[in-house]
Amino acid sequence: MTRAFYDALAVDYAEMFAGEPSDPLGRAVLGSFGRFVGSGPAVDVGCGPGRVTGYLADLGVSVYGVDLSPEMVKIARGERPDLRFEVGSMWDLGLADGSLAGLSAWYSVIHTPAPEVGDLLAEFGRMLRVGGHLVLGFQIGDEPLRLERPLGHDVSLDFNRLRPAWVVGLLEERGFEVVVRVEREALEGETAPQAYLIARRQG
Repeated sequence: MTRAFYDALAVDYAEMFAGEPSDPLGRAVLGSFGRFVGSGPAVDVGCGPGRVTGYLADLGVSVYGVDLSPEMVKIARGERPDLRFEVGSMWDLGLADGSLAGLSAWYSVIHTPAPEVGDLLAEFGRMLRVGGHLVLGFQIGDEPLRLERPLGHDVSLDFNRLRPAWVVGLLEERGFEVVVRVEREALEGETAPQAYLIARRQG
């Protein structure tokens, strides 16, 4: 369902969210993540058309993008042919334990059922080396937003909203220390407040 949704919306989505991330707070958090990670290696999961992957790469991070949607990956490769993009699941990246300095999941866990979020964060932690960093972006709330036939496309999908304190608790239970926590109100055109977290993998 998630793959079909984003395959259908890929072209429109890429046009709507072209260029670097528009929110200055979001860019600041990604910039901090980039400084923590240094040269990498890093992976941007749920990369979509690759704008966050490209933003991190331009900061000097050795990063590649992974997305479930072949259409999104096709667009990302066309936009940034200098970078590596792969079709795949963030649940099964095929990476060894401790192989990453950084992992970006920028609005990428929002389609994961709540009971599975902890397991996904644990999988992210498995791939990060001790001292490696994870960055998350998500909408704040309790009830999911369901999009029905967006932009006239015959698809629908739930977008889960999360409580930052809950996510922080899951991270801490799985060996992370949260080092950056930003919450902001909704900007014009948004439907919910937003949260950004950077967490460091503990030993």
